[in-house]
Amino acid sequence: MTLWLDTHTFLWWLSDPANLSVDARVAIEDPANQALVSTVVLWEIAIKRTIGKLSTLVNLEAAVPGVGFIRLPISVPHISATETLPLHHRDPFDRMLAAQAQVENATLVTRDPSLFSYSVSIIKA
Repeated sequence: MTLWLDTHTFLWWLSDPANLSVDARVAIEDPANQALVSTVVLWEIAIKRTIGKLSTLVNLEAAVPGVGFIRLPISVPHISATETLPLHHRDPFDRMLAAQAQVENATLVTRDPSLFSYSVSIIKA
């Protein structure tokens, strides 16, 4: 299974995996699954640190490969998919994550209830 990690899921995995649900931890730990982290997650972390909403010391260059995850860039098909999403949620980061999960046929690992309205497979983080 391909897992698409939301920002809070990725940060919890790095700092305190016990914050995640058992289902999320089991799925992420399963070597048969592939965990992807979008560039948009790293961008959101950088922006939130800049404006003082987040104080994590995560090294954005090293964190993703350091835990064995794969970083996936934003592509034109991902951008195009955001245009077809219903406006359940106006947060551009979350909309991109939903679009990427759709395009990549991945399961989104999130606890954000606003993302549950999109047509994507979800594991509650």
